[in-house]
Amino acid sequence: MDSYAVIETGGKQYRVTKGDVLDVERLEGDVGSTVTLSQVMALNDGASLSVGTPAVEGAEVTAEIVDQFRGKKVVSFKKKRRKGYHRKVGHRQELTRLKIADIKA
Repeated sequence: MDSYAVIETGGKQYRVTKGDVLDVERLEGDVGSTVTLSQVMALNDGASLSVGTPAVEGAEVTAEIVDQFRGKKVVSFKKKRRKGYHRKVGHRQELTRLKIADIKA
C-alpha cells in the first residue's frame, strides 16, 4: 500500500500521495517555488497509520507551486417576489495548484 498523508490548508483537509496535483486556496509564493505544509492530520507510511491530536509531530509535506490562478465564477442571486428586490453577487476564489513532492514522517 502506498504512503499517504491527510493535510489541512485553507480550512479544508486533503488526502495526498506523492505526485498528486491539487487546487487549494491561495498560498503565498511564486510559480516554481516550494511550500512546506506542516499541518499533517494523519500519516500512513504503508505499514502503520499515525493520527495526530490535532497534528502529527515532526511530519511535513513538501509541495511545488505549479500555478496561481482564479477559480470559476460562483453567482449568488437573491429575490423577493412582488417586492422589486433582487440582488446578484459574483465571486471568484483565488487558488493555488500544488504538486506534492515529498511526504516526511
